[in-house]
Amino acid sequence: MKRVFLLMATNFAVVIVLGLVWNILDASFGLTEKMMAMGIPAGFGFIALFSLVIGFGGSFISLWMSKGAAKRSMGVQVIENPTTKQERWLFDVVKRQAEKVGIDMPEVGIFHEPSPNAFATGARKNDALIAVSTGLLEQMTADEVEAVLGHEMAHVANGDMVTQTLLQGIMNTFVIFFSRVIAHLVNSVLSGNRQGGGSSYGMTYFAVSMVAQILLGFLANMIVMWFSRYREFHADKGGADLAGREKMISALQALQRVNQPHDLPGEMAAFGISGGLGDGMKKLFMTHPPLEERIAALQNNKY
Repeated sequence: MKRVFLLMATNFAVVIVLGLVWNILDASFGLTEKMMAMGIPAGFGFIALFSLVIGFGGSFISLWMSKGAAKRSMGVQVIENPTTKQERWLFDVVKRQAEKVGIDMPEVGIFHEPSPNAFATGARKNDALIAVSTGLLEQMTADEVEAVLGHEMAHVANGDMVTQTLLQGIMNTFVIFFSRVIAHLVNSVLSGNRQGGGSSYGMTYFAVSMVAQILLGFLANMIVMWFSRYREFHADKGGADLAGREKMISALQALQRVNQPHDLPGEMAAFGISGGLGDGMKKLFMTHPPLEERIAALQNNKY
């Protein structure tokens, strides 16, 4: 969950900031009018081009920032020279799995958190980070930790970060485009001006576009979360291939035991590797499928 949450949160912040900066600069210096004077056409075509640039720009900036942001926000201590038996074991397992899937050795790190958790991140397969929590090392057996590492390694080898970034870029583009279209229509109705397609319409346009962008972004993230749930099944299969199916099932069952009595409280629920508990509408906002579904998929060799 951490990998997805950090990427989505960074992407959301970057896109909002880029959109805000553009609106301020456009209102202050009339950038749209200057572009029109240079022969760049106005109207919805310009809005579509602007949306594409900001949408994919924000997505790839967040991908580029992902590893550094994860290290800082999670307090990850990267193992550069293993000094303990546990660090050496972690390093060796990740190295062996990286060689098996044919990628460069990722950075390996540990972060302090009482709940069992792990994540992988990085802009490229050959420049990734795999980190595990102290709770994972304390509450799981070596076989189960190996399976979790295999699951995260599969995310890296499958290129899930890049694929999700592309999907996020598409969603960003649609969100920005339609938020500007909605702002244009609302402003036209209120001002009685139905001509032109520029973006410098004053505070009404600015306010409506930002509110619409936040609301549409919320809906777009549901699609990104669906994709995340779909990729989890394939990462589980990758973990099973690297560590063994029974080890992967055992690791998921260990997570299930941890989460069974109650869902993680507060913000921890948003960060749990299992994705928390949920059904109905709540399930639409989960980055991970329910653990019982993931276990059943492995047991039935579905993926």
